[in-house]
Amino acid sequence: MKDCCSYNNGAYDLAVIGAGSAGFSAAITAAEAGARVALIGSGTIGGTCVNVGCVPSKALIRAVETLHNARAASRFDGIEAEARVTDWAATVAQKQSLVDELRGAKYIDVLPRHENVTYIEGLARFSDEGKLTVDGAPFAVGKVIIATGSRAHVPPIPGIEGVETLDSTSALELTALPASMLVLGAGYIGVELAQIFARAGVEVTLISRRGVLPGAEPEISRELERQLSHEGIRLHRTRSYERVSQDGQGVCLTVTDGEELRGERLLLATGRLPNVEGLNLGAAGIKTDARGGIEVNAQMRTANSTIWAAGDVTGRDQFVYMAAYGAKIAARSAMGNEGRGYDNGAMPWVVFSDPQVAGVGLSEQEAIDQGHEVVTSVLPLDAVPRALAARDTRGLIKLVAEAETKRLLGAQILAPEGADSIQTAAMAIKAGMTYEELGDTIMPYLTTVEGLKLAAQTFEKDVAALSCCAG
Repeated sequence: MKDCCSYNNGAYDLAVIGAGSAGFSAAITAAEAGARVALIGSGTIGGTCVNVGCVPSKALIRAVETLHNARAASRFDGIEAEARVTDWAATVAQKQSLVDELRGAKYIDVLPRHENVTYIEGLARFSDEGKLTVDGAPFAVGKVIIATGSRAHVPPIPGIEGVETLDSTSALELTALPASMLVLGAGYIGVELAQIFARAGVEVTLISRRGVLPGAEPEISRELERQLSHEGIRLHRTRSYERVSQDGQGVCLTVTDGEELRGERLLLATGRLPNVEGLNLGAAGIKTDARGGIEVNAQMRTANSTIWAAGDVTGRDQFVYMAAYGAKIAARSAMGNEGRGYDNGAMPWVVFSDPQVAGVGLSEQEAIDQGHEVVTSVLPLDAVPRALAARDTRGLIKLVAEAETKRLLGAQILAPEGADSIQTAAMAIKAGMTYEELGDTIMPYLTTVEGLKLAAQTFEKDVAALSCCAG
């Protein structure tokens, strides 16, 4: 690492603020184009995904999945199994070892491979004159990419300041399991964390104002809610959060009409906010939206023609792969390549619940709102041979298509192995395929992805009348 003050004399073509996935993607892309890049980071290198997000949560999801599989083994005649948590601290320590390993392999050890990238540890912000500074010292550079990520949102509930809350970071660091937990927010973070702790033996109440996965298709949301309930997760929907307090017995959350919900710990999963505080964006002529996300055009350029932004700090598509994708576009634009614009029309997304939820393209309501006349297909998983063989028919598949052209507009899957199938739907949508073309596509038998073929055929056929292999 090098002292920033030795490099504030115009030695760099580009400064990238933020050393997470978006920052690294931007820095490497620009360096490969010949730019001299200063990658400026503050705090733990690697950003949200590897340190406190995707990697640790998915590691623990897999860990508790073994507990569920043992409990569900009796669905096969003649098989019994059992599993239990014997040392949660050891499970968490193993998770942390993986985090440390990947941080080193994918971030720290990557830097020496790119001679044109210099990592500088310091706090970047814009001066009142709109110029970049690092730890208060002027940092002369022609172009800047902001990739400072996001943080957990704390809802403005009266009394929240006096409660020792958990967020997605601190919850995954707990070395002792509480007896009970209130999880506030039932989006993808809330659902994933609620299921982790419930499967580990915690009594979980999942609380929301808009239901489970409110952005998903209603058929998907309802069925996932049913499956979570079957696992013992208490689901509570309310209109408002009136106040929260903590005493020696735990946390008390008062909701609509004075009803009290109690738990040993309170986990906040109410979304994330862009990290823009302290950057002094206004002085640099950078505009933000109502939630603080930096506004950018298709090339990720801000209102300041020499500054770009990418990743969670823009407030949209908060997935690590979209952060890296947007950062590449920003870097290419900064290097003068304006040919490619940000396109999320075929962006797949996944919720690592069990069953998993995955989607791409438009929901039925979104398609209608955009003026399409639509037709839909909903296929229960008990029509998919793979699910029947696994004796696990939790879920369904929904496809949305344009009525006149039959062109696919969207797909959502709820299935134990749904995440690995959504890319097929994404490629079909990107290619402009019709549901007839998807239904005619050759797919391997006894796979979850074959369900997409069956769902496509369901638009015009009764799949119960077909022979095997989606004939």
